[in-house]
Amino acid sequence: MRAVLCKELGLPEKLVVDEVPSPSAGKGQVVLSVKACGVNFPDTLIIQGKYQFKPELPFSPGGEVAGVVKEVGAGVAAVKPGDRVIASSTWGGFAEELVVEADRTIPMPEAMDFVPASAFVLTYGTSYHALKDRGQLQAGETLLVLGASGGVGISAIQIGKMMGARVIAAASTDQKLQVCKDNGADEVINYAEEDLRARVKELTSKQGVDVIYDPVGGPFSELALRDMAWNGRFLVVGFAAGEIPKVPLNLTLLKGCSIVGVFWGAFTRKEPENNRRNNEELLRFFVEGKVKPHIYATYPLEQAAQALNDVMYKRVSGKVVLTT
Repeated sequence: MRAVLCKELGLPEKLVVDEVPSPSAGKGQVVLSVKACGVNFPDTLIIQGKYQFKPELPFSPGGEVAGVVKEVGAGVAAVKPGDRVIASSTWGGFAEELVVEADRTIPMPEAMDFVPASAFVLTYGTSYHALKDRGQLQAGETLLVLGASGGVGISAIQIGKMMGARVIAAASTDQKLQVCKDNGADEVINYAEEDLRARVKELTSKQGVDVIYDPVGGPFSELALRDMAWNGRFLVVGFAAGEIPKVPLNLTLLKGCSIVGVFWGAFTRKEPENNRRNNEELLRFFVEGKVKPHIYATYPLEQAAQALNDVMYKRVSGKVVLTT
């Protein structure tokens, strides 16, 4: 089978496409024929050795796939060959086949195609866990989404609107902000050209925002935190900017607000039943037309470097997907 391989740590240009042996299913595992694989910011980190998980070389990046079950291992009864599934794995997805634990698979609805399926679970799972479980977002509250035009940002906009919030989207270009509007944002802020704090004050009549969804980090995190409403919740989702901000903790005292960590990957392992329920709800929302991934582009495996560079250099609005 063909696979995109990281044989030495570095930038996407170091990746190669090579032939490797097909995997076999061990006990409790399944082998998938991968049809599509979502490309995410952690994929750009893991190939550079900058992610919290560091697989042995060589390995394939890619953590969310959609495909067809090819083979099942001993003890697997929940899925069978021929089933269409979504699967999550920390790495290995940029390949024609992938072996995963059977309990890391989710049946695909008949109404869902492989490309949106591969762009769904990680982003929408993260945002739903963040807004529902960690942020406890309520109808009528105001949600500020930083880095709003990315994959998780778009999903946060859609889910926030579905939950009844007023959504303010912040991004760096007017083109990206138009995508945010197209996906339901009520208000937008171009934080490359506008004063973030002044605009938040203006849009909230100086009351501040109830929930902040921050997958970016960097210099805007503290600025946003300074304009939270009383009892607000600041959701720490990731650090796509590369800088982990250090914020004055007296702000939490003055605002009566909470800084809440969101680690969806750990949530799926530590609270599998809650994760299963969230996934079922999200797939129902998709079938009902309430949420839908925004696909920026699809590329073949041979163009994995371009796909990763699109994500790494923030050219993407929504999600990029590799197809086999």
